[in-house]
Amino acid sequence: MAEIPDPTSPIDTDSLASLPSSLASSTIDDDDRTVDDAEREWKESLQQLELLLSMVVVPYLGKYFGRKCAYWGWAKFMEWKYPVEVVISSPKTFKGSGAVEAAL
Repeated sequence: MAEIPDPTSPIDTDSLASLPSSLASSTIDDDDRTVDDAEREWKESLQQLELLLSMVVVPYLGKYFGRKCAYWGWAKFMEWKYPVEVVISSPKTFKGSGAVEAAL
């Protein structure tokens, strides 16, 4: 049979010294590490998104809208300078070709 310790006997300090000071502190450290890792990954994701926007999306949109603005301005200039009317026969084709040209 297992021996049951007497609750009134003095506590052995050597056995207590080997125990961790607090179980809660180790879980708090794990939680802090988890939060720090999640925060670091979030910042890395934001940095990658910023890089994608600045290196790909903004230049592409700038090129597309710049060409669109240039075509519009050229049409207004031609109508003002010469008695011609600039008509875009197929707006879908015009927008599609602008997107393709901007990609090149």
